[in-house]
Amino acid sequence: MSSPNKPIPLDIAIIGGGSAGMALATKLDNLSATVFEPKTAAERDCSWALWAQPQQLEEFSPAIRGSWDQWRLIDHSGEIIHQSNQYRYTSLSSGQYLQHCEAGLKDSVSLVRAPIESIVSQGSGGQFSADGQTYSAKTIYDSRPPILDDNSLRQHFVGWEISTKEPIEHADIATLMDFRVDQSRGLHFIYVLPYSDRHLLVESTMISTQLEDKDWYRKAISQWLTERNIQIQSKLREEYGVIPMVPVQPQNADIACIGAAGGAVRLSSGYGLSTIQAQMAVLAESIAAGEYRVPMPFSKRLVFMDKVFNRALNTQSDHGVELFMATAKTLNADQFARFMLGTAGLMEWAKVVLAMPKWPFIKSALKQFLSHD
Repeated sequence: MSSPNKPIPLDIAIIGGGSAGMALATKLDNLSATVFEPKTAAERDCSWALWAQPQQLEEFSPAIRGSWDQWRLIDHSGEIIHQSNQYRYTSLSSGQYLQHCEAGLKDSVSLVRAPIESIVSQGSGGQFSADGQTYSAKTIYDSRPPILDDNSLRQHFVGWEISTKEPIEHADIATLMDFRVDQSRGLHFIYVLPYSDRHLLVESTMISTQLEDKDWYRKAISQWLTERNIQIQSKLREEYGVIPMVPVQPQNADIACIGAAGGAVRLSSGYGLSTIQAQMAVLAESIAAGEYRVPMPFSKRLVFMDKVFNRALNTQSDHGVELFMATAKTLNADQFARFMLGTAGLMEWAKVVLAMPKWPFIKSALKQFLSHD
C-alpha cells in the first residue's frame, strides 16, 4: 500500500456499500473505483422488498427469499386482494444481495472495509482518509444514510422473522397493510410476508413523526399473532428500520449523493429499491459516456404529488387508512404496483386523486402549492 502521506488516486470513490453503492460499483467498467464500507454484508442483513418484473426476478434470484403474485390490504370493513401476471411482490435478503454484488465486482473496482474520514471536497471529487490511508478521487458518490429531522414524517418498524407451531392460512398472499391495530399514535399497520406456511416475517409499522419505544411495536406484533391464534415455534431474528417520507439532507452537501441520500426513496410509500437500481443503471451508462451527474430519480410532478399525499396523511391522520384503502380499491394489481413504485401514469394518478377523501386532499394540495417546498 502507498504511504499514508501519499494519496492513492482514484477515478471514483463510492462512500457506502449498500443497495445504491454496490449497484453502481457492479456496473462500472474500465475505471478505477473503490467502495468504502465498514460493515460486512452479513452485519447489515435485513429484508428488502419490491414489485419485481421477470427481468428483475432473474437479476435478484441469488437473494430472493419469497415472491408472491397476490397481495392484500385489510381494514375493519374488509380486504382488497390484488393478483398480477406482470409483477410479483418480492422479498430479498439484503445480505445475500450485497454478497452477490461484492463477488461480482470487476478487477478495477475494489472494496475497503473502513469508514471514510476528513473529507475535503474539490469540485466533483476530493481527498479523504480511510483506515489510515489517504485517497484522492476525481469523483465521489455518497450513499451514506441521510440526515433526518426529529419531527419529520417517517415510516418506522420492528419486524420479527418467526417459525410457527402450526401452518398458517393464506401462505400464498403477502399482506402489505393490515390496519386492524391501534391507530391512536399515527397510521399503524401489520405487514406480513409468508415465506412458507410455517415461516413468516411480521412487522409492526408506523407512519408518523414520532418514533416509538421498540417494545411498543413488539407488543403490537404479539397481539396481532395472538388474535389470529398464531403460535411462535421460534423467533429467528428481529429487525428495526426507519425510512424517510420527506426530502432528506445529505451528510455532506458538497458531494453528489445516490440512493436514499439522493432522494430515490418514494416519499409516499417508502419503496426505493427499484428506483435505486434504475438510477444506478442510468448513472453507470452516463459515466461510461463521460457524464458524471446523478440523474433525478423522480419527476418534479411526482415529488409534488407525493408531498400532497403525505401532507394529507400527516395533518389528517384519521384519514390515513381511508387514503391507502381507497388507492388499493380504485387501482388494479398492475396499476397499484406502478403507483407504489412511482411509475404510474397520469390516468392512474387521476383515478387515485378522484378516489381520495376530497376535502383533506384539496386542503393539502393548496397548502403544498403555497408552501413552495
